[in-house]
Amino acid sequence: MVSYDWYLVGLGVLAVERLVELSLSKRNRTWALDAGGLEVGETHYRLMVLLHSSFLVAAALEPWLFGRAFVPSVGWSCFGLALVAQALRYWAIFTLGRRWNTRVIVLPDLEPVTAGPYRWLKHPNYVAVIVELAVVPLIHGAFLTACCFSFLNGVLLAVRIHVEEEALGARWRAAFEGRARFIPGGRW
Repeated sequence: MVSYDWYLVGLGVLAVERLVELSLSKRNRTWALDAGGLEVGETHYRLMVLLHSSFLVAAALEPWLFGRAFVPSVGWSCFGLALVAQALRYWAIFTLGRRWNTRVIVLPDLEPVTAGPYRWLKHPNYVAVIVELAVVPLIHGAFLTACCFSFLNGVLLAVRIHVEEEALGARWRAAFEGRARFIPGGRW
């Protein structure tokens, strides 16, 4: 049986991971802007930071407040899916290199990255986020958090993806024509 304390440790590791990603994003943002990059979508970015910060708090509080238990078959399955999501996230981050960012910054003179997971998907990092928000709370039975934050993330991603794809422009659309947004072989 996995105790709530171990679940909190896992959420703490996830929080530290996000802080490291924000630091990397800040460094990459400086590089991209110095290289002539254009940033868009600053308004929804603040909402995204608020959503993801609140998610970690809610994922910690719900099991404690409502006495949610760790159910091994669900918890371990969700833990495995969370690890797969992390692997996909870091594959996307390493593939983009200095071009990866939590913000939408376009470098107009560079060719779109079509290697790594981008061979099959337009937005592999968003797939990782979708999976993470759905499964991390379920590790310890926080199904309300999983449902609410998945819904809110879906609304926010609809805005972000529209802004991002418009900003990336015709060259990006041509490079990714025929690729699915989220599921290889699908139209989403």
